[in-house]
Amino acid sequence: MKKVSALVLLLSLSACAFKPAKQEQTPIPIPENNPVVKSYKVVKPASNIVTIAAAGDVMLGGTATPYLEQNGYDYPFDTTRSILSSADIAIINLETPLTNAGELLVEKKYRFRNPPEKVIPALENAGIDIVSLANNHTLDYGYSGLSDTLAALDTSKVAYHGAGENLTEARKAVVMQRNGQSIGFLAYSNTFPEEFWAGKNRPGVAFGHQHYVQADVEALVARGVDIIVVSFHWGREGTTELRPYQPLLAKTAIDAGADLVIGHHPHVLQEIEVYKEGVILYSLGNFVFGSFSNRVQESAIVTVKFENGKYAGLDVTPLLVNNFKVYFQPRLLTPEQGKKAFQDLKWVESKQ
Repeated sequence: MKKVSALVLLLSLSACAFKPAKQEQTPIPIPENNPVVKSYKVVKPASNIVTIAAAGDVMLGGTATPYLEQNGYDYPFDTTRSILSSADIAIINLETPLTNAGELLVEKKYRFRNPPEKVIPALENAGIDIVSLANNHTLDYGYSGLSDTLAALDTSKVAYHGAGENLTEARKAVVMQRNGQSIGFLAYSNTFPEEFWAGKNRPGVAFGHQHYVQADVEALVARGVDIIVVSFHWGREGTTELRPYQPLLAKTAIDAGADLVIGHHPHVLQEIEVYKEGVILYSLGNFVFGSFSNRVQESAIVTVKFENGKYAGLDVTPLLVNNFKVYFQPRLLTPEQGKKAFQDLKWVESKQ
């Protein structure tokens, strides 16, 4: 067991299952005076230190649309902007195509589509540097929807990875430079529908085959990249229980040379594991997601520190993300609230 220092509080994490509390079913109206939780400033690190702030799923649409139209698309990030901006790199999972058009590729119960002309500026203003597109919604509006997404991001300050016009492009790494260090990013989806997976001549997302992960990470190691970050869209929605392939893929990535693994898809927090010289965030839950659900209660921004290319610790900023209470604007929890909410989050340390 290990204590994790938090940017807002110090959390002691236990090995019990996370049990979200039951909340009311009626959305709370937006208050006329929309209070912003006071945040903080972090001094930029020394030149040999790199910080990466990782947050969860973002989808700026759905039932959030009226709130966004009333308050603006910057509104969801008002309480967390300084946290994301203070890190050297901030990364999220963008769980939607950015398009106003597109066509149905497969029948799905839930399909998302967000306006690029509104979402892109909001992501930039929030301090987000890179998004993963490797998920089960990126092709909700077909190949043209994906093409629109790539085109919109190509003209923005926000980098992307995990999807492309073919499998080679989807598996391509993004490499950034910060504080004299190179940071490489890879992203994969292990979720259906299978029609969303990229092929040799088919647009889509990078599927997380174990041999793809190993080969792609090893290629970055061979290039001399200092810090390697791998994102996965995986697991089962609404549960803290890991599927067996999650630790397998995560440890494959770290054994091949990755330093940080970031997981998404369950919409709730899953365990944190320090494995060898790397760290695994199995699921960060929702960040700003356009739906009402009482399965979703707390989430976190996890800021991971690297010194001279090596993992050197992490800070957890706990958030309340139940939209029945926060109406699509994550709120920082107080120290007491955070301690209570996160006391059952499992923390694991293993060497093999």
